[in-house]
Amino acid sequence: MSNLDLKPSATRCGGEAGTGPVKDLLAGRQVRLGESTEVRRLLPNLGRRMVGAWCFVDHYGPDDIADEPGMQVPPHPHMGLQTVSWLHEGEVLHRDSLGSLQTVRPYELGLMTSGRAISHSEESPREHARLLHGAQLWVALPDAHRHTAPAFEHHSELPTVTATGLRSTVIMGTLDGATSPGTAHTPLVGADLALTEGAELRLPLERDFEYAVLAMTGSVDVDGVRVEPGSILYLGCGRTELPLLARTDSAVLLLGGEPFEEEIVMWWNFIGRSGEEIAQAREDWEKGDRFGEVHGYDGARLAAPKPPAVPLKPRGRVR
Repeated sequence: MSNLDLKPSATRCGGEAGTGPVKDLLAGRQVRLGESTEVRRLLPNLGRRMVGAWCFVDHYGPDDIADEPGMQVPPHPHMGLQTVSWLHEGEVLHRDSLGSLQTVRPYELGLMTSGRAISHSEESPREHARLLHGAQLWVALPDAHRHTAPAFEHHSELPTVTATGLRSTVIMGTLDGATSPGTAHTPLVGADLALTEGAELRLPLERDFEYAVLAMTGSVDVDGVRVEPGSILYLGCGRTELPLLARTDSAVLLLGGEPFEEEIVMWWNFIGRSGEEIAQAREDWEKGDRFGEVHGYDGARLAAPKPPAVPLKPRGRVR
């Protein structure tokens, strides 16, 4: 999914430096995408810019789209990042400038690496399920890999970790010895934790990672803090395990990774290292250069928003 904000702000990334465990509960904000989809934007957040290399998180639904077209995101560009499409309900049809055509279904990984430049569209199929519920996440590419060739991966089978009352699907990276087949360019983890009501457990973590948890459905106490849809709990670094207590049947996303130390600029659908680089990417998209063409989408591609009124400067983890 794209950032469809017509007046995107200049985002100073990554997050604040963390030295140990914290419990910062942060509220998301409502953002309308197109005419029919409203999302809860959890990253970037006023109180937290990044979690490891995770730099953008939208949670949407469950939405009843039985009599609606559902998700309709026209062709748009990306640079310097990976997009991770994750569904609990519904389907999303992905097209991109590489010629990829793939329907992503619940609990399957749709992973697009933009590298130096790619464009894509996302839409609900014409014949679609009644409900649409999922998350769209971005991973910032480190400097060593941000100019790589673009690629798209679809993985219908992902590893799981189970315990009493828990079924965890490893979306990206490694959790408790289980490793996703998705290509990662920094040490990170993304996992979907399905919990039954009353489940109480301690999830093993990597001490050098920072973590956050957001709720997809239900209500979970995460190290004693209630997390429900519409919020994200930042947990900091230095943890080796995470206490979880499911108040209801619930599902949460666990995001983590080594703190991202590089200074980056994130604006619209681009991640770069300077304002000049972002401006050039915008100009290239508007001229039809570099990002390729998406074939088969029934509609016009997105126009880039107006350039920001303030200079775009790279920022690091410390404010």
